Amino acid sequence: MSDGRADDQPCLRLRVVFGPGAMLGPGKADLLALIEETGSISAAGRRMRMSYKRAWTLVETLNTLFAAPLVASSRGGEGGGGARLTEVGREVLARYRALERRAADAGADDIAALEALRRGNG
Repeated sequence: MSDGRADDQPCLRLRVVFGPGAMLGPGKADLLALIEETGSISAAGRRMRMSYKRAWTLVETLNTLFAAPLVASSRGGEGGGGARLTEVGREVLARYRALERRAADAGADDIAALEALRRGNG
């Protein structure tokens, strides 16, 4: 979802590691983007082919990783529940996506050179 490339093209997959077990990478960023798009943690998880429990666990992890929660949710019921990114959540996602783009741009020449040196490409 996040890299906008054909499956057979090489790319960087960026993970920011804050410490043991504390990281933000493409999967969590994609989950945040889908929560924003769908308004639902469970719908975002389904789109990523992950269980509801797994999606909730990742959201809980993200909400404790930063100084303020990234996702705000409300329980279901008569009007239905939902989820949305907080202001901090939108900023974290935007900064992560910007970092991905800068890293991809900076590494494009080296990625192309590595691809040219791969078996079957030369």
